[in-house]
Amino acid sequence: MGRRIFLFLLTNLAVVLTLSVVLSVLGVGRYVGPNGLDIQALAIFCLVWGMGGAFISLQLSRWMAKRATGVTLIDGQTGQPELDWLHATVTRLTQQANLPMPEVGVYDSPEVNAFATGPSKSRSLVAVSSGLLRAMRRDEVEGVLAHEVAHIANGDMVTMTLLQGVMNAFVMFLARIIAFALASRGSRDDRGGGSSYLVVFVLEMVLGIFGSMVTAWFSRQREFRADHGGATLAGKDRMLAALRRLAANHELVDPRHEALATAKINGTRGWMVFFSTHPPLETRIAALEQAQLR
Repeated sequence: MGRRIFLFLLTNLAVVLTLSVVLSVLGVGRYVGPNGLDIQALAIFCLVWGMGGAFISLQLSRWMAKRATGVTLIDGQTGQPELDWLHATVTRLTQQANLPMPEVGVYDSPEVNAFATGPSKSRSLVAVSSGLLRAMRRDEVEGVLAHEVAHIANGDMVTMTLLQGVMNAFVMFLARIIAFALASRGSRDDRGGGSSYLVVFVLEMVLGIFGSMVTAWFSRQREFRADHGGATLAGKDRMLAALRRLAANHELVDPRHEALATAKINGTRGWMVFFSTHPPLETRIAALEQAQLR
């Protein structure tokens, strides 16, 4: 827990310092002046903070994932048959997908899970839990690995970052526009003052909820594409076998690493599905069963 808190604080400090320097270089200061709201300055401010924060997080994603989960990298020459097979399988799948070789790792956890992350196709990581290796047959593990390699091939990490950055910027921009409009209807002396900051905070919270629903919806769509891509790489039977095994072990997903939520395999049900980054496994299985592969 202490390590995760430290990494969280370190990442946010790096984001704040970097973006503060960028805004200083651009000469963007206050966006509310004597003549009212400076839309251009506000747009630059929101774009830098929204997109900048997302891209800094992307650049740190592989490093953060390895340290948050305690991933041990493997090179295919460990002398342990299971781990060497794992590396060889990722190598073969990435060659089929015409991708640079990602880092491959294992992290110690009873959860049955895997994830792919990284800032680009040439700087990616595929990691699986020790629980997944214990719970699955090799053909099922191959289906999971193919799914993760498909995420890399589809450029999902960068696409999600772009979408998250746009949503962050939009939420910041709209919250400040609305807050300024509300303040303008009241005391002119209070524009940009303490009460406006509180209104901005509340608006960002509310608008952020709707923004998270949009990004979660897109994330669910990318899971269907990754399932299709995984079936193309490893075979439909292996991909379906992997999903069915995951469905049978759905309770063995570690909820502690919230920063890796979009990288996790399982989804949720009920009204919370609108905020889930993954569709329910039963839905994914049904979609893949009906899919026509090229």
